[in-house]
Amino acid sequence: MAYRIFEVFGVELEYMIVDRDTLAVKPIADELLKKVTGAYVSDFENGEIDWSNELVNHVLEIKTHRPASSLLKLDQHFAGNVQQINELLEPFNAMLLPSGVHPFMDPFTEMKLWEHEYNEIYNLYNRIFDCRGHGWANLQSTHINLPFQGDEEFKKLHAAIRMLLPVIPALSASTPMLDSKLTGFADARLETYRHNQKKLPIIAGKVVPEAVFSKQAYHEQIFNPIREAIRPYDTENILDQHFLNSRGAIARFDRGAIEIRIIDIQECPAADLAILSTIVEVLKLMVSEKWSSTEAQMNWHEDTLAAIFLDVVKEGENAKIEDKEYLRMFGLGEETLTAGELWAFLLPDVRENLSAEHYMTISKIIGHGTLSNRIKKALGEQPDKEKIIEVYRQLANCLQHNHLFV
Repeated sequence: MAYRIFEVFGVELEYMIVDRDTLAVKPIADELLKKVTGAYVSDFENGEIDWSNELVNHVLEIKTHRPASSLLKLDQHFAGNVQQINELLEPFNAMLLPSGVHPFMDPFTEMKLWEHEYNEIYNLYNRIFDCRGHGWANLQSTHINLPFQGDEEFKKLHAAIRMLLPVIPALSASTPMLDSKLTGFADARLETYRHNQKKLPIIAGKVVPEAVFSKQAYHEQIFNPIREAIRPYDTENILDQHFLNSRGAIARFDRGAIEIRIIDIQECPAADLAILSTIVEVLKLMVSEKWSSTEAQMNWHEDTLAAIFLDVVKEGENAKIEDKEYLRMFGLGEETLTAGELWAFLLPDVRENLSAEHYMTISKIIGHGTLSNRIKKALGEQPDKEKIIEVYRQLANCLQHNHLFV
C-alpha cells in the first residue's frame, strides 16, 4: 500500500547483547530468536513489534510490525519488548545495552557474523568490505521511514530531509567512546560510518544525499553508479541497490519511503521517540515552507551541507553554525548559533504538535545536552575500565526502565 507524506511512520531500534557482569558483547541473537520461535530464523513477530537479526550476531533490531499512524505511545511498545527480551536473555546471563556503539568492544577479534537465514548477503559484504571494524561490527542506530507518494512528495520530503540532516546529531549523538578511549567526537559512530565503504566511496557518498528530486534522477545519479561500482564484486547479483545505498537518508522506492539512518540509538525508547517526533514535526514545517521554499531547499549542494554535518559529528550540540544562509533557511536572521541553539530556537514552533511526554523529554535533551555529552561528563577525562562499566551499566538500567540518563 502506498502512503501519503507523513501519513505513517516505520521505526527501527538496534541494541547490542552483552554479558550482564562484564558487559562484553555476547553473539547470541540467533539463540534468542530460536528460544522464541524454535528455529534459527531471522524474524519474530511479537504483536506490534518485530524482532530481527542484523549483520553481526550480538545486535538485535526491534521494529514496528507495520507502519504506525502515530509516534505517540510507541516508546511504550518498544520498552515492553525490551523488558521481555531482557527476561529471555537472563538465563544466558545477558542483557540489552543501549547507545550507538559498544565502548570497549574489539570488533577485529570479537565480530561474529549472523550465520543463518540470508547470511549469504552478510558474507558477501564481509568479503567485499571486511566488516571487522567499528563502522560495521560495532554500531547501533535508530531508523525512521517516512512515506511519500509520487515525485512531487518525494521532492518536498527529500529536500527537507537533506537540509535538516546535518544538525540531527546535535540531538542524537550518543557515542563519545571507542576502544575504551574518548575519541574527541560527539558522534564517533558516524565518523567511522562515513569511512565504512571507502573501497567503493559512491555507496555512502558524502552521507548527505545528492540534490536529486525525482525517481528517475535518483536512479541516474545514485543507483546506477552504485550498481556499476559493485558489479565486479557482486558477480551473482545478490546485493540490491536499496540495500547497498548507505547515505544518511536513503530513498526506498521499493516501499515508497525515505529512511533516515544517521540517528544514534539513545538510552531508552522514550528518548528515541521524542527525538524522532521532534524531527518529524520540524520536517512537516519545512515541507509546508514555513521558513523557506522547497525550491530554496533544493538549491543546496551536498558538499555545503556535508561541511556543516561534519562539524556537528565532531562537536555535537556545541558545533558552531556560521553559514548564515543555512540559518536563514530556518527563519533566523544574521546570528551565528550552535547546533544545539538552533534546535532550541525551533522547539517553540513544534511544541503544540508534540505530545506532553515528547515535549518534556526533548526539552530535557536540549537542556542537558546529547547523550554523548552526558556520557562524557559521567565518565570523566580518563576513565578506567571499571568506570566505563559503571556508567554503561547505568545506561542499561535506563533502557530497562525506559528513563533518561541525566
